[in-house]
Amino acid sequence: MSYRWEITHAALRQGVVGIVRTADAASAVEAARSVLDAGLHSVEVPLTNPGALAAIEELTAAYPDATIGAGTVLDQTAAVLAIRAGARFLVSPSVDTGVIRTAHRYGAAAFPGAGSVTEIVHALEDGADAVKVFPASALGPQWVKDVRAALPQAPLVPTGGVTLEDVPSWLAAGAVACGIGSALTRGTADDIRARVAALVRKDPA
Repeated sequence: MSYRWEITHAALRQGVVGIVRTADAASAVEAARSVLDAGLHSVEVPLTNPGALAAIEELTAAYPDATIGAGTVLDQTAAVLAIRAGARFLVSPSVDTGVIRTAHRYGAAAFPGAGSVTEIVHALEDGADAVKVFPASALGPQWVKDVRAALPQAPLVPTGGVTLEDVPSWLAAGAVACGIGSALTRGTADDIRARVAALVRKDPA
């Protein structure tokens, strides 16, 4: 069992979280396997997928050294179910105190979503382990840079419309990592492997 800070570090240390947004458990597992086998060790499976819990359970069993999380966690019930399925971090599009507390109660990390400075501060006050900046495409790297000038302690993870080409700019602006979905996971397994190899931050020893 890892501590929350260890889970957070593991989820974000490569600078990218792969978001596997598909329609069912089988396709989620297939896409996630391509990402994980390519060397990216942090994957989020959104609960918008009706088979997400089954996919998380299968992936955590098959990749015990990876950090598998659940996305679009909107309430405490979903949080408990995701953690029981094996999710080690919970990502939300908004700040929900109940989700954060539930994650922490069971030893999981919580990455709530925020789109304003006020929401970021509320997320931090509620105990967020990192804050998902969402939707990132509507804000831009300069916004993150400006926010971190006032809140240098805020670990920000831009997500939503982030392209592969944009990642260096987000990280240079002070983001700790980026969440990337279809821009990373579309195409064949070979396509995914090539993108991951070119993108991920080298794993520290």
